[in-house]
Amino acid sequence: MHRPDVCIAGAGIIGLSLALELHQQGLRVTVLDRTQPLAEASTAAAGMLAAADPHHPPELRALSQLSLSLYPRFLESLHALSGIRVPFQTYQTLQALRPNILKQTTLLPQELANLVPALSTTNHRFVLLDEPSIDPRQLAEALLSAVHGTTIDLRPETPVLKTCSQDNDAGGNIEVHIPGNMLTAKQFVDCTGAWASFSSPPSNVQIRPKKGQMLAVSLPSSLPLSLVIRTPEIYIVPRTSGPNTGRAIIGATIEDAGFDKTVHPADIDRLRSLAVALLPSLSGTTQLDAWAGLRPATEDGLPLLGALTGRPNHFIATGHYRDGILLAPATAQVMAQLLLGEIPAVDLTPFSPERPAIAKPDTKVAR
Repeated sequence: MHRPDVCIAGAGIIGLSLALELHQQGLRVTVLDRTQPLAEASTAAAGMLAAADPHHPPELRALSQLSLSLYPRFLESLHALSGIRVPFQTYQTLQALRPNILKQTTLLPQELANLVPALSTTNHRFVLLDEPSIDPRQLAEALLSAVHGTTIDLRPETPVLKTCSQDNDAGGNIEVHIPGNMLTAKQFVDCTGAWASFSSPPSNVQIRPKKGQMLAVSLPSSLPLSLVIRTPEIYIVPRTSGPNTGRAIIGATIEDAGFDKTVHPADIDRLRSLAVALLPSLSGTTQLDAWAGLRPATEDGLPLLGALTGRPNHFIATGHYRDGILLAPATAQVMAQLLLGEIPAVDLTPFSPERPAIAKPDTKVAR
């Protein structure tokens, strides 16, 4: 019978980043995934580290800023373990503001023309944010290689069937039932993303999938784009280094479609049209790929980070919605601190699984 200190369900970027953090703290870690590691939202994302997005819920700011500050060290750690360097693709974002955001000083037309000469500014007011981006597929390669370079026990195609505490008190171990076997662990963390409501339903806040369709196009040589462009309806994220250099990611829809990841040509065509209206130079560019991912969303748009009341030594870390790539380093740090009995670096009260389930209207901001 295998006896890790911590068993993690879900081998996405959140689960594997937490596994590495716990391993570096000297704990024995097992990670179970119902399919393959990093096969869902982790590699479907555009990779914007949008800590400065003015449309963010204010409760996310401290966690977002912490995570952005941790990113250089996080990437260096992955490089040391994997030998794979993950570069920042861009360092700035042109952000179009919603009409209700009135206090920010926006860029003048000439300033915009100096940044992106081909940009159509008729319908938008823009600000310039210091905000990097990465290629999540490069990140996934480095993260998986780093995990394989450790003693972390990673088990693909191994769904968690159920968990139960051996004792009712806080000191009891947890039985983790998997097909044909059982593990016992001191602690269990659900990092299963959009599937978390099936395996660890919290008392109040539920997780639901939010589908996002997106596409990749080749950038014309006449458009050397070196920053992200984002409006409430569309984003354009260029790849400036690595195997995907010369392409741009365009996204994304926000849909309540359950677990359906079907790509619809009409939706892709609409995204292309919005991108061309913003950057006419994209007209006629070659479409290289199109796909859909499932963002794990809560009613209030905030992640679930913490212990599950009434389930001793059960924890959850999911619901990161559009910011799983951004929030991975900070989530790994604060969840590891929580599991080790330390005070987390950020107050986790807003992210409690037991917080009141207060639905907030989805602003439909593309990310």
